[in-house]
Amino acid sequence: MRYVEAELYRLKGGLLPQQHPGQEAEAEVCLRTAIDVARPQRAGFFELRATTSLACLLKRRGKRDEARAMLSEIYNWFTLGFEFANSPT
Repeated sequence: MRYVEAELYRLKGGLLPQQHPGQEAEAEVCLRTAIDVARPQRAGFFELRATTSLACLLKRRGKRDEARAMLSEIYNWFTLGFEFANSPT
């Protein structure tokens, strides 16, 4: 069941501010935990989802630069190898 743990933290982090306004700090902890759980599992999809959710939360909290940096880092990870997609064989 550990393989979905990151997604459960992400969902909790997304729902907390909606159900309990003012708990953005706790939501941020949940989302960062989701990333920390997904990363060693090499669960890129769950890490991407958690990072995107965290970036949205950070943006709402006025931390745009941090949000942009996080998204840029993970975007670059997912685009590795794109330059080879059209290379001749």
